Amino acid sequence: MAQKHEHDTSVITETAPKQKLKKPPLYKVLLHNDNYTTREFVVAVLKEVFHKSETDAVQIMLHVHYNGVGVAGVYTYDVAETKIQTVEAAAQENDMPLRLSMEPEEG
Repeated sequence: MAQKHEHDTSVITETAPKQKLKKPPLYKVLLHNDNYTTREFVVAVLKEVFHKSETDAVQIMLHVHYNGVGVAGVYTYDVAETKIQTVEAAAQENDMPLRLSMEPEEG
């Protein structure tokens, strides 16, 4: 004879297979050298917007100065775009022609 379980509160649950989350693509924010933007301004931007140490900021600035272009940082698209807009606004406020761009990081 089957037993009745009057107080059986067990619940059968089915879990969906976990989907692997794909990491968002990353983008390099590039600084471009020009003959007018001061080294001090570039270092300040690298420290304030890209959160680089003084030493790293100076190294990146010198790389840009001698090689024409350098990487300020690698970020998701939205973060990279926001950082570029922030720096462009600061450059415009300070009458600096600093140019920035971004390109996909090759993985």
